[in-house]
Amino acid sequence: MTDPAPAPPTAPETVDLDGRTFVGVRNTADGDVGTDTLFAYHQEGDLVWAEYAGGPVRRGFLVGTRAGDGLSFRYSHLDTAGQTAGGACTSRIEVLGDGRVRLHETWAWESRPGTGRSVVEEPHRP
Repeated sequence: MTDPAPAPPTAPETVDLDGRTFVGVRNTADGDVGTDTLFAYHQEGDLVWAEYAGGPVRRGFLVGTRAGDGLSFRYSHLDTAGQTAGGACTSRIEVLGDGRVRLHETWAWESRPGTGRSVVEEPHRP
């Protein structure tokens, strides 16, 4: 007899982001991240970082810290037009009913004018 599958985490502060993939779901008009942007997250303790690319983003990186269900980081990327851009972001972790994770982000460019809110979440599993 096999052991039952473990229940998905329900408390956002207990979710390990290491190895999770996220995709853009929605963003404010000033943002570059879209539904074609894919993020690969990593976590070691309170250190969080990710690589991202897709859509108008050719290659991007973010690095920061985590406290409970919150993230605080800086991001920088190169777009498909060859322009660099960067800024700061805070995110709140939400665990969806099916166990996937969603990040609610509030961000501000530091390299150009603009602020906004975005959502990225784990894609549906097959």
